[in-house]
Amino acid sequence: MFKIAVVGAPDTVIGFKALGLDTFPVRGEAEARAVFKELTRSEREAEYAIIYIEEGLAQALTAEIDRFKDSPRPAIILIPGKDGSLGLGQSALTAAVERAVGANIL
Repeated sequence: MFKIAVVGAPDTVIGFKALGLDTFPVRGEAEARAVFKELTRSEREAEYAIIYIEEGLAQALTAEIDRFKDSPRPAIILIPGKDGSLGLGQSALTAAVERAVGANIL
């Protein structure tokens, strides 16, 4: 059975733990990069179907995240942090729909 991971600031991920998701609280971009690299290692990659990552941290991990944009698993989904949305999640969703459909239907 596949798992779901959540990577972000401790304040952001704490609520997801109550839902039974695997949470990975990080305190900065370097720590987020290390955790993301570990989660997407080839033997762990088959373990996680979805990785939620806080938008603020995702900005620093663009190159790493882009490796999975055309891959069915793991799905990388950007979520807003405690300070609100940066609009990156919506932009990523729009780009994915454009690739799938061939036009921006949103």
